[in-house]
Amino acid sequence: MFSHVMLGCSDRERSKKFYDATLGALGHKPGQDFGKSDWWMTREGALGVGQPLNGEPCSVGNGSTIGFRAESPEQVDAWHAAGLANGGKSCEDPPGIRDAGFGKMYLAYLRDPDGNKLCGFYRIPADK
Repeated sequence: MFSHVMLGCSDRERSKKFYDATLGALGHKPGQDFGKSDWWMTREGALGVGQPLNGEPCSVGNGSTIGFRAESPEQVDAWHAAGLANGGKSCEDPPGIRDAGFGKMYLAYLRDPDGNKLCGFYRIPADK
């Protein structure tokens, strides 16, 4: 459905370190420098991070969350730990299983160094 997500940041070097660590924990390669922004690209989509092109300060979307798919609960935990070790802050409930009525999920939430809300997400198979 989505081709890409672009996030503003106030410090590209700090943001690249954070996203290289968290996305690396999910098996993704380090971001690539594309001049005014860094990009992490997969066949399913891409994430870009850079300072706003209009010169205004970046801001956080209140109510916005970007979810990153993981292959296991352990990978979600590794993503969360990498984020905490690289300037992120835990938010919401601690990492764990949630039942949303349409199936169980293992989730963890972080705020990146600029305050953007992120989620590590693993859908637990129905037979477990």
